[in-house]
Order: sequence, then C-alpha cells, then structure tokens
Amino acid sequence: MTVLGILTFVLAVAIYLPVTLLAPIPAIAASGPAVAFPATVAPVLSMPTYGASAISAIGFPEVLTEGGSTNPLPIASITKIITTLVVLEKKPLAVGKAGPSIPFTAADEAIRKAYLARNGDVYPIRVGGTMSERDVLTVALVASANNYARALADWAFGSEKNFLPAAKAWLVQHGMKSTTLTDSTGLNSANRSTPSDLIALGKIALANPLVSRIIAIRHTRLPVVGLIENTNQLLGIEGINGIKTGTLDSAGASLLFASSFTVGDQKITLVGVILDGPNHPAIDKQIRRLVASVRKGFSSVTLSTIGQRFGSYSTRWGAKTTAVATRDASVVVWAGTPVRASVHTDSIVLAAKGTVVGSAIFTVAGQTITVPLALSSSVADPGMWWRLTHPGKL
Repeated sequence: MTVLGILTFVLAVAIYLPVTLLAPIPAIAASGPAVAFPATVAPVLSMPTYGASAISAIGFPEVLTEGGSTNPLPIASITKIITTLVVLEKKPLAVGKAGPSIPFTAADEAIRKAYLARNGDVYPIRVGGTMSERDVLTVALVASANNYARALADWAFGSEKNFLPAAKAWLVQHGMKSTTLTDSTGLNSANRSTPSDLIALGKIALANPLVSRIIAIRHTRLPVVGLIENTNQLLGIEGINGIKTGTLDSAGASLLFASSFTVGDQKITLVGVILDGPNHPAIDKQIRRLVASVRKGFSSVTLSTIGQRFGSYSTRWGAKTTAVATRDASVVVWAGTPVRASVHTDSIVLAAKGTVVGSAIFTVAGQTITVPLALSSSVADPGMWWRLTHPGKL
C-alpha cells in the first residue's frame, strides 16, 4: 500500500468512526391497534301500564324513564317526606340525637280523632306528655301516622296554616314546580305531584342522613305508640331501602322507592315512583319487576388491565418494547352508553423500563378516565459493534 493509500485509509477511518459511533439515534413512534368496545342495547324496562311512573339512577342521568300520565296526581302520604324535610330545615336534627321534646295537648288529641273519622292512619298520643323530635319523625315516616306528621308541622311552624307557605317556598327552591301541598299529611287528595318531581324529592330524602336511616327502619318500638311496622312492605327485597308509601281510597296506591345494589365495585342507587296503582300488592310486584329489569342494564366494563398493551415500539437495530397500562381500570355503564377510547403515546429515543410514555383516555357519559402507559422494557443504545457494522442505518 502506498503512503497515499495509507493516508487515505486513515482519513476514511477517522471520518467513519465518529460518524458511525456518534451518530444520533432518531426518535421512534409507537404503533398499535385501535381500541374499541362493543355496543350494547338498553333493556326494555318493565314499566306499569296504569297511573304514572318513573325510575332513575343517581349519577346516571341517561337511565331516567317515565311512563303513564304526565299530569300531577295525588301523592297521599308521600307528602310526609316533604313535611319532614321542611321541618328539618327549620328544626335541624343530627343523626344519633333525640332532639327537643315535642309536647302533645288536647288540640293534638282532637286532631287525632278528626283524622280517624276520615279513615286516616293515626297513632295514640298522651295529652300532657312529650316525645322527642326523632321519635315523632319515626312514627310519621315509618308508621305513616297522620297525626304525628301534623304534630311536626304545628310544632315547627305554629300551625299547619303557617307550614304551608314554608312548604311551597321549599318546593320552589328545589325546582318542584309541579308539586302542590294543601295539608301536611296527604289526606287531602289535592296534594299532587308528577313522577319527575318525586324523583327529585326521593334523591333529596336519600341525601339526608337522618331521613335515609328512618325510612329504612322495618319495625321499632317506641314509648306510647308501642310497636310500629313500616308501611313499605318491599324493604329488603330487590335492595329496596325506602322511601314512602301513599294510599288514598280516591287515588289508589303509590310508592316512592329506592333500591341499592352493587355492580363491580360501585354502588348503584335507583329512585323510582309509581302513582295511582290499583293496590299495594299489585304495585309491589310491579316495582320488583321494574327494578329487576333496570338492574340488567348495568354492567362493569373493563377498560384496562395492568400490563395490557396499547402500543409497540420497534427500533432499527431490532429492539422491541411496548407501551402498557400501569393500572387496572373499569367503569360501570348503563347499556347503550358508548365507551370511547383514545391512545396518546410519545416518541422515544432511549428509555428505561417503566418510563411513562403516554396515556389511554376513556370517555363514558361525560366522565373521563386516564390510565398512564409505561414501557414494558428498556430501549438501550445498539452498541459499538452494531453501529460499526450498520453504517447509515440510524
């Protein structure tokens, strides 16, 4: 080899080595399949063919279904839920507390006799005696005692006449524009409402920790009145834990009800109502069918499992790794609700195992769930030998 050849070789090596050994590694993007979830169809709900009805699920506005009459109908003793909530706003009572004593007078005994003459549900009182606010509430809601509901209104507001404007203001405040009260008990058939208003009422009642406990009592024994049984015979069946019965000879049987059950790891609470049913056994059977049909529409959808692949990377020197979910994720959905997913991944150069490289984003009924994605294995430099033997491949 001539001197010129040697110099040329040395120069070539001097240029080749830096170019190959120090060549920058280009960023690589991930590739992966589209993520999709199968469409589901909402079940046919077993709605009654009489009266008026509605059912909804708290936190699932897409579940609301109404049927029957759209006109306000008599609500009977469902009135007592409104009376209770209005009284508690004026006379708050914490869970576990008995509250102040409510006195009973000869006027209360006269009211009891007047209600009894109208075939209203009444329970005994002791003239000159007292009962705690908590116990009066319990008798009014559990036993549906008309005279005890009236006693609450008279005690809190001085008279039923004074109670009614407060009740009207409370209804307006809570958006129940189709609800009218003319007495505190529901004995008057002019107390009327619509299923949509009553669904709202039921949700307010369940959100009150004291009311929600009282309406779930099946039976209890109290001073003066003795043993009382809840008028709601569905308690404990199909997860039903409230809310209030209503009965009038002129307006049939009604029930504002709640039912709770678990899907996956999430508690679902239904709130429903039937007005103007033929009788309580009939509407109880109907409600059991309705709740069962609604429960079929809920399911838990797995969005991701830890280690699930959402993208893959492949380098020019043959290294491979994947972008995997870093946690399990699921969501409870109502059938027919679409679940949409989008995957966002970063381009990488060299990265260690566990490096977060993007996210999988799931959208369900306005709710967004984000799962970080990380590398399942490291992406290291290809090394000196590969660089030397694969010039220009980076």
